[in-house]
Parts: sequence; C-alpha cells; structure tokens
Amino acid sequence: MELRQLRYFVKVCELRSMGRAAVELGVVTSALSQQISRLEGELSTRLLQRASTGVTPTDAGVAFLHQAQLTLRHADDAVRAAQQARLSGHVSVGLAPTTASVLGVPLMQAMRERYPDVRLHLVESLSGHLATMLEARQLDLAVLFQTDTPRRWSVSPLLDEKLYVIASPLLAKRPAGAKVRLSQLAGVPLILPSSGHGLRATLTAAFARARVEPAVVAEIDGLALLMDAVLAGQGATIQPGAATARHPAGDVHLSQITDAHVGRRNLLVSLSDDELSPAALATRVVVADTARALVREGRWAGASLLEN
Repeated sequence: MELRQLRYFVKVCELRSMGRAAVELGVVTSALSQQISRLEGELSTRLLQRASTGVTPTDAGVAFLHQAQLTLRHADDAVRAAQQARLSGHVSVGLAPTTASVLGVPLMQAMRERYPDVRLHLVESLSGHLATMLEARQLDLAVLFQTDTPRRWSVSPLLDEKLYVIASPLLAKRPAGAKVRLSQLAGVPLILPSSGHGLRATLTAAFARARVEPAVVAEIDGLALLMDAVLAGQGATIQPGAATARHPAGDVHLSQITDAHVGRRNLLVSLSDDELSPAALATRVVVADTARALVREGRWAGASLLEN
C-alpha cells in the first residue's frame, strides 16, 4: 500500500468522480482506476461503488476513508516537521590568524542566519597547529595552507592570496610604490614570523630564488603583536592583505610583491565526509560560501577565487 494510492482514493471520494479526480491529480483516468483496483485487491474488499452517475464509497470504503485521511495528515505533518526542523550540533573550525581577521566574524554571522542551533567553535592558530588538531580530531574542518594533507581528508581549493610588504608610513626604509619585487627589499628592516611558520618557509624560498638576503630585525609569531610592531615603525612585514583587515587603510602602506609564485593558497580541509556530522557538512558549505562572498565583494584584500 502506497501513500499515493491513499491520496487517489481520498480525492475520488471527495469529488465522487474518477474523471474529475484524475484531472485534479494530473493523471489519466485509466491509471487512477487501476491504482484504486490494486488497492481494493490488496484489501480484498470493494471500496467504491461505481455507477453511471459517479462513484460512492461502500461501507468498507467509508471506514477506510476516515483512516486514510488520518494517515495522510500524519504523513503531511511528518514532512513539515522534517522541513522545518533546525539543524543542531557542535562544529569546530580552525582559522589562521590572518584568515580569522577577515573571515571569522562574517562566518559567525552567516552561521547564525542559516543554522542558529549549531554552536560554532572557532579556533585561531597557526596553519601547522590546525593541521595537527585536525589529525587529532580536535577540529572538524579548517582553512589551511599546506597541501601535504592525509588522503582521507577532504580538501577543496578555496582562494589564492597575494603577499604584500606592509609598513607604517613612519618607516623611512619602506617601498614607496604600490608594487615591489623582492630584489628591491635588500636593506628594508623586516619583522617576520619564525622559521616554524609556513609563511616564513615560503618567503625564505622566495628570497633565495631572488638571491636576496632579507634584513630580519625581529621574529614575531602572533599577528596582533606583529602588526603593533609594524604600526610603531619597528620594521615592515610581509603578509597577505588579510593581515590589515582590522586596521584603517591610512594606518599602513601596502606594496604588492610581484615576483612569480610568491603568494599563498588557501585550502578548505575537513575530515572525510563519512566522519563529519550533518552540522559539520553544512558548516563546510557556509565557510566556502562566506569566503567566496567576501572575495567577490572586495572585502578580502589581494584574494582571488579558485574553482573546485
């Protein structure tokens, strides 16, 4: 017995006509009549009395009609409950400090709008630390920069970021133009992350290709302190544009590095789909949607989208 057959039977009883019921249901009369006959055959009883003036339910049909209507109401209630139910749960998302500065709050806002019953746990840490936490199942997903991720993880390219020399207007030895090459940075005092930072490894390799020895005057791994030092004129730094998201445009001067292959790729990485909860799967979509919206709206400085 199918819900479709119950709906057909109830509609025929309401309209007292096979033809009119077929029109409203959008089926041909012969198909409708066949389904009713199958239902009667399954129940081993006659449900409808057919006559030239129309059809009427038999005594068995009347009794069956009441229960069929109740069953259909329950089925409709079940569908509405499923459609209206809010996704709930707990999801942990890891973001590097620069990524968090531009993506963190918009992601929270998007999750509150789409899935208000999902509790979001945001973790801000270095990309390498986030990868370790993901491996230990302490995170559900993260935006990472490394590509050497375990095969069982789900990895989607998200966006590319250009790198900039960021300096205070107070710093005398800073690039003057909007664009600069690494070969022009000899003698510029630089404040960079330490060697354990993925960005530092990228920059070390890039300076080596450019045959330039960078003048590193300090190493700072925390983004907030690093930017404080830059704003105080203690040196320039090299970071993606997202590092300036919390600072007014006039506070710092940015010069885009134009050397080939000097940039940072952002990857949306998560546990495998079969390990993620429905809430985590939904959050992964929201992270990607929010990041792409920020880029399209020009709110993620120096970022360009990548296609999956």
